[in-house]
Amino acid sequence: MSAKVRMVGINSIATMAEKRLSNPRLALAVCLTGLALLLCAGCATQKSAVDLYVDATMLAELNENEKAIEKLNSALEVNERFSLAYSLLGDIYRHMRQYEKSADSYKKAAELNPWSFDDYFNLGQAYQIMKKFAQAVKAYSRACELKPYHLQAHINTARSYYELKDYNSALIYGRRAEQIDADVSEVQKLLGDIYQSQKDHDQAIASYKRALEIDSNNAEVMTSLAVAYLRADRNDSAKELLTAAVQIQPDNAKAHQYLGYCYLKLGDLDNAVKSYREAIGADYKDWQAHRGLGVAYMVKALNTQDEALKTKAIEQWRLSLDIKPDQPSRDKLLKLIGKYSR
Repeated sequence: MSAKVRMVGINSIATMAEKRLSNPRLALAVCLTGLALLLCAGCATQKSAVDLYVDATMLAELNENEKAIEKLNSALEVNERFSLAYSLLGDIYRHMRQYEKSADSYKKAAELNPWSFDDYFNLGQAYQIMKKFAQAVKAYSRACELKPYHLQAHINTARSYYELKDYNSALIYGRRAEQIDADVSEVQKLLGDIYQSQKDHDQAIASYKRALEIDSNNAEVMTSLAVAYLRADRNDSAKELLTAAVQIQPDNAKAHQYLGYCYLKLGDLDNAVKSYREAIGADYKDWQAHRGLGVAYMVKALNTQDEALKTKAIEQWRLSLDIKPDQPSRDKLLKLIGKYSR
């Protein structure tokens, strides 16, 4: 590569680096390439790999992803230990939603450069998207070691442990995230979820309330806090929150479903039926809403001796079982269907 061409390449890299905020996907790779170009002027083999890498960054910037991948694979044929090429491959495959290939690329980059926070963090994201939470935990944990005060790394680690139902480990990373920044709704919501799973309703309520103080119109947080109230038998407080949640998000099936359950606990059968119907309207495959609607119909049927309502109740229970045959208390529901079908 001539000095003039090299300078053009470096200038192009500098220009792309200025776009860091608008295109963070390539920013780190682009900036480091300039350094690689300057350091490898005397190395013919590395020079060829870097040239191909520069071409790939340009093509990726133009969304010419297939061509960029070809260039990067060629660069790796020249230098199989070129970690930046694997990192950029990971970025491109993730952008293309080819997450298996993205994870494989980030994993190789991290093996070659075990001090790269970005590669471990991005590897964790790829695994998390694929719901491979055990692998995500390993990648994110290493990212947290490399950057002990990185908020999102700790949130993602806690969330991955939560998905694995390892609530004690989830709580460790959730509390570390809280130490980094307690005034983040996502952190408090996550802590609430963890405490709720540990059946620590008081702590869950406290965390959800803190999340709602930070983000007062968040219907998801309202619903989670309402569920915690329901489990603590604070039904009126739950009803108030769930009513507000469905006003903010009329298509929030979960909020409608829990509002139906709340009305059921309060003995307001007509509103229970209405809320369960709205939950089903928002999400027809909500097996819990069908089951709850069946309960509401059956209670009304037993109170009024209305056989038509009894038939409706059985229909809803059967629909619930069709949607989720292995649901909790399945045998109990089958017994109820058998009992009232006679």
